[in-house]
Amino acid sequence: QVQVVESGGGLVQAGGSLRLSCAVAGSAFSINFNGWYRQLPGNQRELVAGVWRGGVTDYADSVKGRFTISRDNTGNTAWLQMDSLKPEDTAVYYCKTEGHLTIPSGGFVNREFWGQGTQVTVSS
Repeated sequence: QVQVVESGGGLVQAGGSLRLSCAVAGSAFSINFNGWYRQLPGNQRELVAGVWRGGVTDYADSVKGRFTISRDNTGNTAWLQMDSLKPEDTAVYYCKTEGHLTIPSGGFVNREFWGQGTQVTVSS
């Protein structure tokens, strides 16, 4: 079983910074991708930033130049550094991890796992 836990959300004034952390726990899981998503009530979840094994990153246009995603060598920990925050960044932020889960037969399957979300609120 793989568990994903986010931390670091909170309330911050516009122009401030927050750093979100994502911890992935579980055995027999090889991580290929770590991503941060956000969701407003009534809206679809959207990709904010993603990082692949090897270090390639991708960002939503709305956060380019302000947010930075990173991960450790295994992907078991990922971070999202958020600077110059704006009120429109207010949302619940979710961490997603994708990778290969080894199964008892010795093969593997592709799986994705989500955290429970952490609230980020930016006041004007």
